[in-house]
Amino acid sequence: MNPSGIQTIAIVGAKGQMGTLFSRDFAALGCAVSPLDRPLTDQSIRAALTGCDLLLLCVPVTAMDAVLDRVAPHLAPPAILCDVGSVKMLPVKAMLDRYDGPVVGTHPLFGPVIPEGFEPRVAVVPGRDTDADTDAARAVADLFSACGYTSFPSTAEEHDKAMAIIQGLNFTSTVAFLAAARDVDSIENYVTPSFQRRLDAARKMLTTDTELFEAISEANPFLQESNRKFMSYLSLAAGGDLDLLAERAQWWWRNESY
Repeated sequence: MNPSGIQTIAIVGAKGQMGTLFSRDFAALGCAVSPLDRPLTDQSIRAALTGCDLLLLCVPVTAMDAVLDRVAPHLAPPAILCDVGSVKMLPVKAMLDRYDGPVVGTHPLFGPVIPEGFEPRVAVVPGRDTDADTDAARAVADLFSACGYTSFPSTAEEHDKAMAIIQGLNFTSTVAFLAAARDVDSIENYVTPSFQRRLDAARKMLTTDTELFEAISEANPFLQESNRKFMSYLSLAAGGDLDLLAERAQWWWRNESY
């Protein structure tokens, strides 16, 4: 069942990992899905966007400006312009600068393969503080919810501050930690199960997704602020205040009883 009112959807990057996932999801709801992939010709763009309710951009943040320059002139209200990027402030601004119709930014907080037991959530950000964009954000949230994802409202600033930690600082701190660890002679002989779990968690990030995380980090305006905050906590650790840090870190399990 699709309560969103969105029936026709054009997807730029439909052959990519997330584009493929959402193309399948939306088609399963009964939506008409028009894929748009390179080369983006005027003819293919017009064919996909004519009469569409939603244009979904499943492209890297580094390609956003170029893609918008090609497709936005062919889009007309009341069609919704939407992205699925890991950064929100710059992409949302780019969409607003190029399109007068309703704009919505989203970030699916998962990849094409969702781990068992993980709740797939989608942050939904209205582009403007207007009834049109608010209604569009609600429709997009309903669409993702109909696909089985949990949608929640956000702002571009709130989102980017959170992702500067979750993605940006996670990447930079992991890189720094493992780079420091390799400087210890014969360290590979002393790997414990807990350290191995950290290596396993970092493997994909540092072997196949390095460029992705670098691009996301560079596009997030709050990353350096997060790095400085982390350095202040490292200074506390260096000063021996581990009890204070452990108490603050235990916030993550505040609702669990032992």
